Amino acid sequence: MFGRMMNSYYYGKSGKGDFRKEDLPKNRWQLFWEMLRVRLSSLCRLNLMILIAMLPMMIVFMNFVGQNLEALNLITEYQSYATTGTVSDKFPQEAIDVIHAGYNEYIVANPDAAEISVTDYLNIAFWADLQGHLLNALLWLIPCMLITGPVQAGMAYITRNWARDEHAFIWSDFKDAVKENWKYGLGISAITAVMPMIIYTCFTFYGDLTKQSAIYIVPQMITVTLGILWMLATTFMYPIMVSYKVKFKGVLKNSMMLAIARLPHTIAVRLAALIPALLCILIFLLTGFIYSLLALMLYYALFGFAFTRFIAASFTNSIFDKYVNSHIEGAKINQGIASEEDDDDEEEEIPADDAPGADA
Repeated sequence: MFGRMMNSYYYGKSGKGDFRKEDLPKNRWQLFWEMLRVRLSSLCRLNLMILIAMLPMMIVFMNFVGQNLEALNLITEYQSYATTGTVSDKFPQEAIDVIHAGYNEYIVANPDAAEISVTDYLNIAFWADLQGHLLNALLWLIPCMLITGPVQAGMAYITRNWARDEHAFIWSDFKDAVKENWKYGLGISAITAVMPMIIYTCFTFYGDLTKQSAIYIVPQMITVTLGILWMLATTFMYPIMVSYKVKFKGVLKNSMMLAIARLPHTIAVRLAALIPALLCILIFLLTGFIYSLLALMLYYALFGFAFTRFIAASFTNSIFDKYVNSHIEGAKINQGIASEEDDDDEEEEIPADDAPGADA
């Protein structure tokens, strides 16, 4: 009996919703929180299942952060040495000699910068290294993000069903969704993977040209705007892919149109999904607490990717009902939410002998 109870808790009942009609949520906000409560452990298992595809991307991020934290720590240690004149085991004389040698070489190569301090030199070197590290990270992210496309399609199908109180088997339905949509998934992830590199390249290229003429700010901002619009449109791309039979061009076109049509809401949803990341980064920037970044990586390793997709699914389900499903004959809308039809059905199911006034 205990085994059946645990199996029902983890897997649910095939083909059955999690609520009786009278218990259905009254609106989408209630539906989101009820489904999150019901599917919380399943989201963790889904996240762990797809983690192998997300791990290379996480490694690139951790490597980028680690490289720049090391440089920032070097600047902090030197500032402490410049103030106190104390040499420690963490910052030995050899490190100071290397910094001074680099500073002297920089002054020889840039005679106009002879008046800058060693600390200023370290800051200049840090920003130069940061650009190099960023460029390297963006290059590595291209193959790392590319392989996530089919996985995102599988997650989109599972979370779409869960978000509207429908059953889905984690492994079998995930595998079927990946098999059916892997080409479109790879196409979208390929564009998404190169998009940060394109934005960075265009931003820096036109940024350098703005020193000659302010007119180049226009193409610089257009590039950034298009990049942001693409990132917002990806909110709809995978759900459209697994929900409707449309060509790849139609997936891109409709996603862009929906992102523009519901621009403030789409931005809010994307920011809501980033709240844990923004909190951890803010704590680190304000306090220097390195474990906040480790907590961020743990969050994404255990829960974050599936939760982000679940938030997107809850949002896109409502958008599809309003703009798409309501115009398709026979399409179901407001799945998982109580409606007047449900109340009417319940009244019709009352036996005649139990109806009010039956004994009169």
